Amino acid sequence: MNSMSKPEILHFSHAAKDYKSDVKPIWCPGCGHFGVQAALFRALAQLNLPPEQVAVVSGIGCSSRLPAYTECYGFHGIHGRALPLATGLKLARPELTVIVASGDGDALSIGGNHFLHACRRDVDLTCIVMDNAVYGMTKGQPSPTTAPDWHSKIAPGGPGFNPLQPLAVALAAGASFIARGFSGDPNGIVHLLIEAIRHPGFALVQVLSPCVTYRPEEKAWKQQVHAAGVEPTADPVEAARRLFADDGLSTGIFYQRQPSPPTAPLRPASRDLTAIEAAFAL
Repeated sequence: MNSMSKPEILHFSHAAKDYKSDVKPIWCPGCGHFGVQAALFRALAQLNLPPEQVAVVSGIGCSSRLPAYTECYGFHGIHGRALPLATGLKLARPELTVIVASGDGDALSIGGNHFLHACRRDVDLTCIVMDNAVYGMTKGQPSPTTAPDWHSKIAPGGPGFNPLQPLAVALAAGASFIARGFSGDPNGIVHLLIEAIRHPGFALVQVLSPCVTYRPEEKAWKQQVHAAGVEPTADPVEAARRLFADDGLSTGIFYQRQPSPPTAPLRPASRDLTAIEAAFAL
């Protein structure tokens, strides 16, 4: 069964609880990230992936706390650098399933340049951007996806800038899998994550994840989100048309194509430290 197919029924030997660590999440009660965490664990269980074959990499932010809450391998990096860390890990250890947990600030602001090149390189990893259109961990500043008229104490009258469109940017940069989900729809996110993890290239899953502390109005997303109602397309022109006509609240897989093969074969990773040291000897 190829990676572009629907999820298959497996005989599970792993349960969602197998991926949960003993560290208690410190997200605010009602935070959408709880739904993302639960959906990720369910997706890993349905894919029957042993925890020791999964690595979760993050940067800085509320969403980036996720590695501590898993029993998988984890790497909590610095702000905006989760994607280059994850890319290096996947190239060095291609047998691992590598997942990036990021937010709209971490991935699209300070990490924006790395985001572009991760899409362009199309390395086989899954990037989950938990998007609440605010910097929740640092007291509610506008983020790259905040609407221009969102008024707050930190930005009276609103930031005044048009919000970034992550999916359209990812399409233009070269990502081969682009999807959006909603944290209040756990079954929908499970499906998207299964498809994203199976996809053999760079998979972006933007998850609308309400911040109940600084953006309580986002609770209304539960009534506003809707299915895109279209099958994934492999045509970038059609995908661009859909994304630029989209209201930002539709969910589903918007674009999926087979990733381009690398221009040169990757060398197998060497674990011989003596050989590595010799290569750098002066």
